[in-house]
Parts: sequence; C-alpha cells; structure tokens
Amino acid sequence: MAVQETYSVASNPVYHENSPLHVLFAGESQTKPLHVVGPKIYDYYLLHYVESGRGQFRSEQHTYELGAGSCFLIHPGRLVSYASDAEDPWRYRWTAFSGNEAPELVESAGFGGGRSVLRAGGDSLIPSSIQRISEAFYGKKESADMAALGYLYLIFSEAKSILADETQPAGTESQVQRTVKQMIHYLSAQYAHPVSIEQMSESLGYNRAYLSRIFKRETGMSPVTYLLKLRIDKSRQLLRERPELSIEQIAASVGLTDALYFSRQFKRLCGYSPSQYRAKTAAAPGGEPYSRK
Repeated sequence: MAVQETYSVASNPVYHENSPLHVLFAGESQTKPLHVVGPKIYDYYLLHYVESGRGQFRSEQHTYELGAGSCFLIHPGRLVSYASDAEDPWRYRWTAFSGNEAPELVESAGFGGGRSVLRAGGDSLIPSSIQRISEAFYGKKESADMAALGYLYLIFSEAKSILADETQPAGTESQVQRTVKQMIHYLSAQYAHPVSIEQMSESLGYNRAYLSRIFKRETGMSPVTYLLKLRIDKSRQLLRERPELSIEQIAASVGLTDALYFSRQFKRLCGYSPSQYRAKTAAAPGGEPYSRK
C-alpha cells in the first residue's frame, strides 16, 4: 500500500527582532519512502520528533538510524541530511527556534559537544508540545508567541531529564549528589520562609534521617546548620545594604520571626550582635568588619 505524503507547517504570527529566544515555526509530515532533505545547513535550531516509521539522520560527525520515539536536533551552521526509510518511511513533527539565548537552552539540556540525538520514547510529551505550538500559531493570536516559548521550555525540560540520566555516572553516589543538590536549591529558595527540614523532606520525598545523613556527608554540616548559616549570611547582606530596616524586619526577612533568637545566633556565628555588626560595617573601609569567629 502506497504511503500518502502529507506536509503542514505553521509560522509564528508574532516576530520580535533581536528577541533573545523565539520559536519560528512548527509542523508535521508523513514522508515518502527515501524522502531526502539535504545535505544543507540552517541558520536556526530545528528539532524533529519521530512519531512512527524509520529513517537516517546524518550530521557532520555521525550517522544515526532512528525510529519512533527518537529526536534529532539540527544546530545552525552545521551540514546535515536526513532521509526516510525505503519500506517504513517516517512521520515526524518539528519546531524551529533561534535567538541569542537559544545556545544556552540547548547546552543546558545536554545537547552540547555536538550531541544531536535523543531517545525520548513513545510516552514523551515532546510531540504533543510541538502540536500545541502549531495550534497556537494557527490561532494567529498575539499570545501565540508566549505559549510557544512555554511549550519549548517543556520540550527541553524533558530532554534535559533524559540526557542527564544517560550521561550521569552509575551508582548510588551520583544519586546522592543529585539529592543533596536538590536540598541546597530548596533551602536557598525557601530560607526567607519559616521552612523546616521536615517540610523539605516531605517535598523531596525522602526520610528526614536519610537526608540529614547524606547532606552532612557531602557538605560537612547538617541541613539545620546549613539553613541557619544561609539565613545569617543573607542577614549580613541586609544589614550592610539596607540600613533603614530594623533588626526585627531583617530577622523576619530571612525566615526567623523571633528577633531575640536571631540576635543570639547571629552573635554566635559572627562574633557581634546585629547592631554591632551594622555599626562596624558602616565604619569599616571595605564595608565588612573583621569577625572574631
């Protein structure tokens, strides 16, 4: 039975010159057997997701045999070609994007070092995200540009998750390091709130004792101590830079609602009371008093 070739593409109805990140268009195609594109170069990034069938993608360094659930990313300025299979020609979706923030997005997702291929699997959200981009563009609304960027970030969020798992060294130690990094990110984002280690443990889905153990092993301090030092460091910055704030306001701003407890811990870690620290900071030539601790 002959394959019916189809092709459709929708362009972004909004274009901002010199935009830091901009989705250009999105489309889909059922190709004919041995349908060939290239060799050629593009001046934008072009991501394909193979929904069905098979084909071959050739970059400047490698040749890849790809099937359903695979993605290939074309980098701007690189000579590429791709062709569908003779017996089972592929059907794919694609989206193109550009801007001076595009290389950073691509690199952070794991497509650095010439990497071009991703095995996403059949349950991937990438094809539906590309479809949503197309639908937004067909709608011709001013909001289409913003919606497309949101779906583009979803695509590369999934890519980053998959590529990180592929490149991460095997073993529990790598998982431990990732978990500790998550803890540090969590505490750094939540320090201004009355957050507890129990809340963090629940949010990350781990037992508190386990998290405390691996955190101390990796950082040399307990999560409680790390959080306190983080809050005190932030309060020192506020004491230096915001003289109009009271000690109580600064304590509350770093998640410590008890100003007396804050002052005691500040003096224990810095060697001065918050008021003394502020006075010495104002008098010190470099803006930072010498700590006795």
